[in-house]
Amino acid sequence: MGFFTLLEVASMPVIQMLLVGTLGAFMATDYLKLLSTDTRKSLNKIVFVVFTPALMFASLSKTVTWEDLMAWWFMLVNIGLTFLFGGLLGWIAVKILKPEPHLEGLIIACCASGNLGNLLLIIVPAVCKEDGSPFGSDHQACGSIGLSYASLSMALGGFYIWTYAYQLIKSSAVKYKAGLQTNHDEDITAKTPNKDLESDSKTLLLDGGESDSLILSYPLEQVDSNKPSMLKNVVEMLHQILEELMSPPTIAAIIGFTFGAIPWLKELLIGDKAPLRVIQDSVKLLGDGTIPCITLILGGNLVQGLRSSSLRPSTTIAVIFIKYVCLPIIGMGVVKTAGGLGLLSDDPLYHYILMIQFALPPAMNISTMTQLFDVAQEECSVLFLWTYLVACVSLTVWSTVFMWILS
Repeated sequence: MGFFTLLEVASMPVIQMLLVGTLGAFMATDYLKLLSTDTRKSLNKIVFVVFTPALMFASLSKTVTWEDLMAWWFMLVNIGLTFLFGGLLGWIAVKILKPEPHLEGLIIACCASGNLGNLLLIIVPAVCKEDGSPFGSDHQACGSIGLSYASLSMALGGFYIWTYAYQLIKSSAVKYKAGLQTNHDEDITAKTPNKDLESDSKTLLLDGGESDSLILSYPLEQVDSNKPSMLKNVVEMLHQILEELMSPPTIAAIIGFTFGAIPWLKELLIGDKAPLRVIQDSVKLLGDGTIPCITLILGGNLVQGLRSSSLRPSTTIAVIFIKYVCLPIIGMGVVKTAGGLGLLSDDPLYHYILMIQFALPPAMNISTMTQLFDVAQEECSVLFLWTYLVACVSLTVWSTVFMWILS
């Protein structure tokens, strides 16, 4: 496959995303006013609760079987390593650059997560159709197995994204709102100083999430004696993980795995003679709206982001360097090592998928999370703009390198 042919194949889905995002930006301008802030929030909730779960269920129930899950077990480890190394490098970048506290989670999440479903669902079948690819001459078989790889990648990536990245963005929202509350309290204190508070007491803010808050003063010794036990912290952490695993996308992935792995359940939904095929068709119809809706919202957020974003250029450069230089090199080492140890099948397309997972731009679901928690939306849009622009070149270069290695 020639370089310019590969350039066209790899950049086409990214260009499509940029075009749809531009349309979303135009819809959010004062000229049209179709994607206001409230509209984008409502649409994001629909994407989170309906569209994304539908897309994951429709893809997994159709393309992934139990045998596939057993044979492709290393993909779970591989995606976990992308989050591990990306999150570690993102954490180092945060410590060096010292961004605003509410941006720390966004930066680490963008470094750790990748677009493990949407882009692969477009890129892999397109690569399989090209003559001269290292994945065999049977384009139809390559496209079919590639779709299965991409679907499994999307589901496993969704699991990590809606647990790890979700928690990072949620923590950023807590920091952001705590900062706003602190500034508000400081303003009140400056206007009405309270001389009754002594140095031997600690002021606690109890905020139940409403606009009203209660400020109480406790002696220092009493506060220290009421520290939560380690067991209580562990229980709370497990409860938090369980709560995040119950998110609609994760539940849909589990159900999709179940229907795909159990033949008689799969026969109820999949196939021209399936008695409940209308359900699968309806779910797929809903899932098809995921990518355009997310991209339109991303473009709408971009309008405000370009006006009011506090994101520094050094932060954007650091994320791009981590995503498109450090992680792909690490990915090549991980896959070659796993292959040398006999942990992978001999399919070069499978090896290609594992490598390309380290070179993808940030997951678009992060934009949904920032909208859900109402934090760092503008910064997320600007960060996505530059990372996806650079991805047009980066994906092409690394795809060429990966295919050359696997040829």
